[in-house]
Amino acid sequence: MRINSLTLQNFRNYTEQTIAFAPDSNVIVGENAQGKTNLLEAVVYLSCARSGRARADKELIRFGESEARLLGAIDSRGREFAVETRLFAGKRRKITINQVPAKRASELTGVLGTVFFCPEDLMLIREGASARRRFMDQSLCQLRPRYAAALAEYNRVYEHKTRILRDSEDYPALRDTLPEFNTRMAISGAVLIHYRARFCARLADYAATAHRECSGGREDLSLRYETVRTVTDPFAEQGVLIEQLLAHQRDHEQAEAASRLCLSGPHKDDIAVDIGGEPARQYSSQGQTRTAALSFKLAERDIYKEITGQAPVLLLDDVLSELDPKRQEFVLNRISGGQVFITCCEEDRLGSLVAGKVLHVAGGRVE
Repeated sequence: MRINSLTLQNFRNYTEQTIAFAPDSNVIVGENAQGKTNLLEAVVYLSCARSGRARADKELIRFGESEARLLGAIDSRGREFAVETRLFAGKRRKITINQVPAKRASELTGVLGTVFFCPEDLMLIREGASARRRFMDQSLCQLRPRYAAALAEYNRVYEHKTRILRDSEDYPALRDTLPEFNTRMAISGAVLIHYRARFCARLADYAATAHRECSGGREDLSLRYETVRTVTDPFAEQGVLIEQLLAHQRDHEQAEAASRLCLSGPHKDDIAVDIGGEPARQYSSQGQTRTAALSFKLAERDIYKEITGQAPVLLLDDVLSELDPKRQEFVLNRISGGQVFITCCEEDRLGSLVAGKVLHVAGGRVE
């Protein structure tokens, strides 16, 4: 799996340019605020129609312009694909795959898979549960279309239920609709738990191996999926999970009515992370938490390859400058076997560890 070329028109600070990439390593060099991260963001957008840096698509359009265009020439599953996305300031985006309109953005994940790693991800372990849920969601949406659909449904129902709880004091009749929304939340929530539990089991194996290698065998990393307390076995059949989620909702019915908040469901899930038997978030050093975060991302890449048979495109955005030399070498030794993009401010910092194409970026232009 690889992206051979990328055409950008009015995307972020790029006016119009087509860039060709190497099938292995692509080193993107330039000073800050020149467009290095924007280039990686465009590749990620072509894989999932989402940006972790923008709240709305209109923010991706070059200032003063009304629309933007991204076109990627991609090799995947032994076929060639042309993926095009057109973004508009005042109307819905348009996505085509080989000139055929895509009905859902999730269709992109079957063409191009990406693992994006930025400096903020180095604190994945220290952040709250929402960061680790987001990591699970982003990974699983690329791997399992059914998960992406269930997550979208769960989020829709969650928003509806929250509005009902919020407005029920003024409009008591709204409470009569809660059973329907509780059932829908339990059905879609059971799908989330089903996939998250299995993903975390794989993640625990791969991340533990990576962490052990990076620490020179001195540290053991262990992960544990955590969901609502009434779910005694997240690997149980979905009918069982649905009943257990409904039981949890009944237990929290009064508390939800009093707080007017949705307190029950897998929107509070987490991944518990221990290093050396101690909770990493509270007791681990900065170096240990960075190693664990690195292990998460490298494990994500391994899981993708295991499930699909292809290595996803790996994008490392100025991560190496945040790591000590030992961890830099570990990452660079682990990234072979697929297409990789690495941004940095100074090319010579990578030394001879990365062989590939070097792209210089300045003022929204690639040389």
